[in-house]
Amino acid sequence: MWTQRFKTGLLITTTAACVLAATACGPAQPQGSTSPATSPATGSTSAPPSPSASPSPTGSATGTSATEGLCKAASLKGSLDSSGGGAAGSVYMKLLLTNSGTTPCVLEGFAGVSLTADATGEPIGAPAERDETQPVVQVQLAPGQAGVAVLRYTQAGNYSDCTAVDAAGYRVYPPNDTASLFIAQPQRACSNAVIKLLSVTTFQAS
Repeated sequence: MWTQRFKTGLLITTTAACVLAATACGPAQPQGSTSPATSPATGSTSAPPSPSASPSPTGSATGTSATEGLCKAASLKGSLDSSGGGAAGSVYMKLLLTNSGTTPCVLEGFAGVSLTADATGEPIGAPAERDETQPVVQVQLAPGQAGVAVLRYTQAGNYSDCTAVDAAGYRVYPPNDTASLFIAQPQRACSNAVIKLLSVTTFQAS
C-alpha cells in the first residue's frame, strides 16, 4: 500500500509541476523564425522593405557645350550687306561672319574693324569704335550659320581736315582672335587717326 501511494503522489507532483511551468513542458519555438511586424496603429502586417535600386546616370547637361570653341578667322567667311541704308552722311551695313568650318563655334563680343589699303596691307586711320547699344551675348554658329553686327561708315568727305586715301576694303578681327580676314569693298579713308569713320556693335544672332 505504501508503494502505491508513493507512485500516485509522484504522478500528481509531476503533473502539478507541468501545470505550473507550462512553458517548460510545451513545444519549443523553432530557432531562427521571425514573426511578421504588426503596425500598432492599424494592426496590419508590414512586409520588410525591398532593396532600393541604384540611380542610373541621366546623361543630361545644362549650359553651353564645352566642346564648342570660339569662332576663329580661319573657319569664318566675312561679308557686308549695305541694305541697312544711311543717315547724315553715314552708311549702316550688316557685318556678317559665317561659320565655314565643319564644327559649331561661338561668336561673343566685338570684332576689330579697320579700313585697309589691300588684303595684306596695314590698317588706315582709326579702328572702329565700339557701339555698346546692344548687350554682349554668345552666338552659337552651326556650320553655315552667320552672326551679324552693325557696322557704320561715315563718309570721309564730311571731315574738312581728313587726309583722304583710297582703301580697298575692311580688315576684320573676329572677337577674341589675333588673326583677321579681309572683306573687299572700296572706300575713302582718312589716314589721320584722330578722325573716327567707323563704329561697330557686338555680334547678335542673324
